[in-house]
Amino acid sequence: MAGAGVGVGAVPVWLDEDDLGCCICQELLRDPTTLLCGHSFCRACLGRTWRAGAPRACPACREPAPRAPLRKNLLLQHLADKLSAAAGLGHAPAPRPAPPPVTAQRSVTEVVQELTALVGKLVDITKSVQRQGPLLGSPPDKEASSSGQDVSLASPTSVTSRTSEEEVKAILHDLEEIQEKLKGNFSWKEAPEEQTQVELPEAVSSSSCLQPDRSWPASKRASQFAQWAITPTFDLRSLSCSLEVSKDCRTVTVSHCQQNYPWSPQRFSASQVFCSQALSSGRHYWEVDTQYCNDWAVGVASWTMARDRMLGRTMDSWCVEWKGTGKLSAWTMAKETVLGSDRPGVVGIWLDLEEGKLAFYSVANQESLMYECEVSASSPLHPAFWLFGLRQGNSLIIKQARV
Repeated sequence: MAGAGVGVGAVPVWLDEDDLGCCICQELLRDPTTLLCGHSFCRACLGRTWRAGAPRACPACREPAPRAPLRKNLLLQHLADKLSAAAGLGHAPAPRPAPPPVTAQRSVTEVVQELTALVGKLVDITKSVQRQGPLLGSPPDKEASSSGQDVSLASPTSVTSRTSEEEVKAILHDLEEIQEKLKGNFSWKEAPEEQTQVELPEAVSSSSCLQPDRSWPASKRASQFAQWAITPTFDLRSLSCSLEVSKDCRTVTVSHCQQNYPWSPQRFSASQVFCSQALSSGRHYWEVDTQYCNDWAVGVASWTMARDRMLGRTMDSWCVEWKGTGKLSAWTMAKETVLGSDRPGVVGIWLDLEEGKLAFYSVANQESLMYECEVSASSPLHPAFWLFGLRQGNSLIIKQARV
């Protein structure tokens, strides 16, 4: 493009989605708007965040925003369209569905326990009806007999009474059978701990012969990484002003208002935080409970990671990331690998600095590998966390591994 009397050639500029991304939905900006503080978001994302009850402030830095109409940033939209077209995504990204509401999911154990209680109530009611049966089907009293009327034992009334009583007995029998079967499924929980420990090796050794439809209790065994387990704590110097931590420094939560933490060059501008532990050698394992956070990323990063960049989008950070829309990804050295749509409730992180390996596990009854990669860093690595989307009250919890 030529200026006034000066010929200027086109200057190539390298951009990626992170440069033109919305930190709320973690997608390319769509219909972008820029607040007075300089941060930009999708207009729909920003409006949805404020309508959900968040204070009318910037979701990134929490600077109050004036009550004025949100105006479209035409330059950012133009750049986003160009990047989208260059990436082969079309001139405009497809509309994104709103994040699904978080629903509390109950385990099979809880459901069956409720069924057991309900069947127990039905058994009690049926027994009560059975006890009242003789009264309902009792023979006529003496006054009725002395009236001279012929009262036959085979009358329709008595036949119906006997039939009803037999049906009640049959129903009671069926209910008691169901009750016993349901109780049988949980009888292992009532067994002494010593018995469970003795029977465990046999159950493990025969696991390869189990039929798919067989139901076995989950073993409460120790983690395979128990000897390397650590319980890191959050570093307050790096804590973003959008977050707050518990007294034991093991739970980080999106705060309801901007926190007035002392200024620190180590503090993140976005909603991220490091742990204090600097890991420079050996093997280490820790677990993070993610069940109470809609959008999150957990991993490791060098302490020198730029405080205005996002976890996984730099050459010295690695993480797995869950988007509330149903997408699990791994980010290593600014490259994304989509892992699927299954959300892990607890993430186990295995860092083997002797072999230069990093692995992420979905932790349930045992660790299930989700992703593995190589790591190389010139400085110690720190456990790192990112709670994006900024939904107030969302939290990540550092758990104690099973030992």
